[in-house]
Amino acid sequence: MDGREDGEQGETGPEARRELLAERFEAHRGHLRAVAHRMLGSLADADDAVQETWLRLSRTGDDGIENLAGWLRTVVSRVCLDMLRSAAFRHEEAVGGRLPDGTGDAGARAADPEEEALLAESVGRALLVVLDRLGPAERVAFVLHDLFAVPFADIALIVERTPVATKKLASRARHKVQGPPAPTAPELTHHRHVVDAFLTASRNGDLEALLAVLAPDIVRRADLGALSGGRAAEIRGARAVAEETVLLRRNARVAEPALIDGAPGLLVAPLGRLLLALVITVEGDRVASYEVIADENRLRGLTVSLLPQGPADH
Repeated sequence: MDGREDGEQGETGPEARRELLAERFEAHRGHLRAVAHRMLGSLADADDAVQETWLRLSRTGDDGIENLAGWLRTVVSRVCLDMLRSAAFRHEEAVGGRLPDGTGDAGARAADPEEEALLAESVGRALLVVLDRLGPAERVAFVLHDLFAVPFADIALIVERTPVATKKLASRARHKVQGPPAPTAPELTHHRHVVDAFLTASRNGDLEALLAVLAPDIVRRADLGALSGGRAAEIRGARAVAEETVLLRRNARVAEPALIDGAPGLLVAPLGRLLLALVITVEGDRVASYEVIADENRLRGLTVSLLPQGPADH
């Protein structure tokens, strides 16, 4: 079924064999890209890793490879691990950064509609933010096992550890991604509903909906790095906060809920790169205050994990 049973027995020329190899590789490209994207957090880097995987396959050929899918996944995972370990890659701006001059609009950084759509629909900006906080081997182990159900014995060969050590590696990564066991108290679910309502109103630029979810005496505080255009470090009152939120609604389009220091908050993460964190205080049915954190050191000091799935998620 691989195209070689055509009776030509070795008469297939190099070009024909290469074309056949390319066809077999293309059948796996989508899966390889998905794996690499979750490991690296960038479609451009994922495409580089996939291309390197193809180059290695084209050099070696597929003779003797019984399970091409597994071989390709192993190679792309090793390529990703090397990229994650490289000083150049690790020092790229994954946390914090500069807002576009004069606007304070983080959403303007989301220049790739394809990638933003993929993040929103399948990967999740919050997941990529949390994955950025894992070590290279932890990230590879978690992605392969928890997201793609690869056996620990196979992952162990990639991260060069025993299966037992690899299982512990993935478990440690899982704990970081999911955070400590979240309380199942109704308060957490209620706070999440309020944060979701705030995010929805912000994305829609709906002034009336914002006024309904903001406490009349709400206080918005922000790091200097989150401010531009002469905006104040502190704003008080629902009307002033709501009007500013409408002005900066593109930020909300690249925001996603997450647990921040154990409470529901928002991450503004264009292309999955954490730019701002909103630490939100909920009182009753409204947002009583929130702080916009942009300072890189403060962002790194936050405990960020995914919101637990529950009945509210249907």
